[in-house]
Amino acid sequence: MQNSFKDHFSKASTAYSQYRPGYPPALFEYLASLTGSRHTAWDCATGSGQAALQLAAWFDRVIASDASSNQIAAASRRGNIDYRVAPAEQSGLAAAAVDLITVAQALHWFDLEAFFNEVKRVLKAGGVIAVWSYNLLKIDPGIDPVIDRLYHDTLRGYWPVERARVERGYADLPFPFDPVPAIPEFAMTASWNLPQLLGYLGTWSAVQRMIQERGDDPLEQIRSALSQRWGDPERERSVAWPLSIRIGIHS
Repeated sequence: MQNSFKDHFSKASTAYSQYRPGYPPALFEYLASLTGSRHTAWDCATGSGQAALQLAAWFDRVIASDASSNQIAAASRRGNIDYRVAPAEQSGLAAAAVDLITVAQALHWFDLEAFFNEVKRVLKAGGVIAVWSYNLLKIDPGIDPVIDRLYHDTLRGYWPVERARVERGYADLPFPFDPVPAIPEFAMTASWNLPQLLGYLGTWSAVQRMIQERGDDPLEQIRSALSQRWGDPERERSVAWPLSIRIGIHS
């Protein structure tokens, strides 16, 4: 099998760790309630460890892997988290050793057939896999159109083709597990000032690609419009990202 890893984030790994929003704690409580035991969880493509840190409150041991050594180096530490550099499709984990597998905002990068074979190998019978994604953030009707134009117009052609999977909420991807019905709705939320919002937008892979290829920072094109509509840049506003979640059981 060829290594399918595409590293879109290592160059911004420190900013990614600083500005990426956290997932809702209620999501991890819910996931833990679905597992028969809480010995080991594997957070695959952990990035800077946002999901791994929350899993660590519910599981004895969390294995957090990422194909990017820079992302692992920037991840937040905790005693029961074992960080590893490894591709999603070749985890190095023992067979039937994991109670829960999570993939947060990363499934669209994987070789899906190879990854799902790896999931079936390492997940215990009755174990749970949960994958989720989030698309555009929402703030308010005055600010959202500025960010929408950045996403859809300015950055058109700079998003990886895999981004379309996120836009569809993973709904059309194969998922060869017994589905968990009636999943509650979850959303990420944050209270951010304008510099924090701009820091987050700077972690977008399309922004980084445009800077690399053209030398132009697309955030400069919207900075004035955002500033006018935001007002006091230190004013905090509520930001929300609804999550699209698929959960399955390994039979």
